[in-house]
Amino acid sequence: MTKTIILSVLALVSIALSFFYEVKKPESTPAETETASLMLYPIQTGEDIAKALQLQVPSHLSEPVDSAFYHRYSRRLGLKLDYSEDKDLLETVSKWLGTPYSYGSSSKRGTDCSGFVTRIYSDVYGIDLSRSSRSMFDDVTRIRKDSVRTGDLVFFRRSPRQPIFHVGIYLKDNKFVHSATSGGVMISSLKEPYYRNYYYAAGRVD
Repeated sequence: MTKTIILSVLALVSIALSFFYEVKKPESTPAETETASLMLYPIQTGEDIAKALQLQVPSHLSEPVDSAFYHRYSRRLGLKLDYSEDKDLLETVSKWLGTPYSYGSSSKRGTDCSGFVTRIYSDVYGIDLSRSSRSMFDDVTRIRKDSVRTGDLVFFRRSPRQPIFHVGIYLKDNKFVHSATSGGVMISSLKEPYYRNYYYAAGRVD
């Protein structure tokens, strides 16, 4: 009887100790630590939110913003940049500014509007667009004017019964870059009376 009681007491003590015993996990490697820091946690309680807010992306995974670059091209292009724009697009466009207008051409010695757009899309994005502004409209997905973003195309026509006659590349703040018959490659505003009156649609290349 005494032996049975002793064994029962030991069993109870063993169970009680198991609640307080903590198995020490092997030390994580740096890679495992970084992976864990990027894990997503289900948000169910206030404590979960607090944990999520404490997560940080390892510094070597976040690319530093080249503020000097964006500041330079903000002044050069006359745009208010938010440091998220495509750097290749901004740099390439700036090199074309001042190129004279030349119908049927697409070089820095002279270019028309569609020639300019096709060259920019080829050089920056590696995308081949149709050569004319009219057929180029078939290459895009039409979007609302208030949804246009950097890199989208803007098209113009003189009236509903007339075809598209001009195309440019949207930049920021209602400004777009294009090759105009008077002035060559330049940056204009969609708010200017001429472009406001003849604006037709915006399109995005998928």
